[in-house]
Amino acid sequence: MANTFKNQITTSIGTSGNDIYTTPSATTTTVIGASLANKHSAAITISAVLFDSSLGVNGTTAYLVKDAPIPVGGSLVLVGGDQKVVLETGDKITVTSSVASSVDAVISVLEQS
Repeated sequence: MANTFKNQITTSIGTSGNDIYTTPSATTTTVIGASLANKHSAAITISAVLFDSSLGVNGTTAYLVKDAPIPVGGSLVLVGGDQKVVLETGDKITVTSSVASSVDAVISVLEQS
């Protein structure tokens, strides 16, 4: 079983929602860090959702955070420190902002395949 550390960077996240990470096939992933930065000129709110694909095509979703404020020039640590999130094949994390093209995301993971 191979262990690989990776960073995934997604820029200019907006109001339609962006998948910031999707677990590849035949892989289990541990999210060890996820940070979101406000690059807009005003405060924004963000929501992050985890999609669990184990229930088929429609899966199920749960908020990791909902309508969390990020001030001008600020950031939000979504996952880090003692908190980890485990994802299985096809699971993904999606981020949506209250303002178009206003958030950059960096997610650090350990993939096991």
